Amino acid sequence: MKTLRALFDGFTLALVATVALAVLLPCEGSAALWLDRLTIAGVALLFFLHGARLSREAILAGITNWKLHLLVLASTFAMFPLLGLAMKPLATALLTPALYLGLLYLCCLPSTVQSSIAFTSIARGNIPAAVCAASLSNLAGVFVTPALVALLLSTRGGGSTLHAIGDILLQLLAPFVAGHLLRPWLGRTLARWHRVLAVTDRGTILLIVYVAFSESVVDGLWRQVPPDALFAVFAVVALLLAMVLGLTTLASRALGFAREDEIAIVFCGSKKSLASGVPMAKILFAGNPALGILVLPLMLFHQIQLMACAVLAQRYARRS
Repeated sequence: MKTLRALFDGFTLALVATVALAVLLPCEGSAALWLDRLTIAGVALLFFLHGARLSREAILAGITNWKLHLLVLASTFAMFPLLGLAMKPLATALLTPALYLGLLYLCCLPSTVQSSIAFTSIARGNIPAAVCAASLSNLAGVFVTPALVALLLSTRGGGSTLHAIGDILLQLLAPFVAGHLLRPWLGRTLARWHRVLAVTDRGTILLIVYVAFSESVVDGLWRQVPPDALFAVFAVVALLLAMVLGLTTLASRALGFAREDEIAIVFCGSKKSLASGVPMAKILFAGNPALGILVLPLMLFHQIQLMACAVLAQRYARRS
């Protein structure tokens, strides 16, 4: 039942509905401008709430397992990009150039926080280590992701990359730090309103997706993505996830990690964050009319990783 809920959860259906709305009724003109400003405010609120929720005790409990954190970071920011480059012959034969750039962008992103911890918990893994590893990945992504994007996608020069890092620090990290500093006063309230805050998180992502896809529709880019290319994207990102899941499992066992640590490594090292990836894309590719196309591989990967990891977590949980 949990697996079915992951396959057909409300957020997945909402994402599909949002894309359909953008295709049928895209926002234009002054409405698009106001929605764009609203997304900036929404993203700041989203990261403020993430910072306010993060427990300092959980970070201290998991931070000592540095070998685990290094392996997760290596998987997130080294293994993924290398696999993305290695898949270029296959990807360029199946995907359009914009979709392949989207695949490379996906490979540059940090891990998720909520789903990594949730699946580690379901699988009876090392939860404090997962909290620390996923959080460290997101913080490192503020600096590493723009640098990797500049290196792999050749979209920016050195000065522009520094400017992008500055924008991300201002729009994402500053609200996150402010929220965490206010955690002693907000923590209990946020714990009571966690369902409302989950709606805020997902609503912000849906708004960003709607604005991004509306821009693509208005600019006519969706006419350049045939249906067979969408199926090709699905196949390519599914293959990418399968390879990462296999490699992280093999690496954790070869290095002698306990099974609980292996679970945290697999779930934290194989994820890519939609919550961080879409706002970062909005900053890194500001003014790019292909923004909706560039985040499409990430959106598909996000759904596939939930499906695959739901099954894998149940399998881990059944162990003796």
